[in-house]
Amino acid sequence: MNLATINELSKESFIETLGAIFEHSPWVAEETYGLRPFGSVDELHDAMVNVVLRATAETKLALFREHPDLATRIKIGEYSTLEQQGAGLDRLTPEEFEIFSSRNREYTGKFGFPFILAVRGKDKSDILAAMEARIHNSQEEEAEEAFWQIACITKFRLHDLIT
Repeated sequence: MNLATINELSKESFIETLGAIFEHSPWVAEETYGLRPFGSVDELHDAMVNVVLRATAETKLALFREHPDLATRIKIGEYSTLEQQGAGLDRLTPEEFEIFSSRNREYTGKFGFPFILAVRGKDKSDILAAMEARIHNSQEEEAEEAFWQIACITKFRLHDLIT
C-alpha cells in the first residue's frame, strides 16, 4: 500500500487498515484520520504518536495493557507474533520460557502493564537484559520508556505496511 492510497481511504477503511498499528487500539487511527493528508509515512506516524501523547493517563495505560507479554504462548496479534518470531521468542527452551515468564510477572506486578520493547534487531539475550535493567526504573520512568518503545514499534509497523 502507498501513502497516496492511505490519504484517500474512507474513514472506515483508514481505521481498518491502520487500526492494528497501535496494539488493539483503533482509536489512534480514528483520531488521526481527520489530520490527513500526510506528506510522508513519518508525518503520519508523528500524527499518530501525538494522538497518544494527548490522551489521558488512563487511556495510555489501557494502550500499554493491550500489549502482550514477550515470549507468551497465548494467541497474540499478527504484528506482535511476527515481531516476537523475528527475535527468536517463539523458539525458547522450557527453561528460557520460565525465565521470561517469571520476569514478565515481576515486571507487570511492579508497573501494572506488560514489558514493552521494540524487539526488531534484538535477540532473546538483548530482551532479557533490557527486562532486567528496566525493572529498576520508577513508575514514571517506565511509563515514559514504554511509550517511546511503542512509538518505535509503530514506526516499524507503518514503514512495513506503507511503501
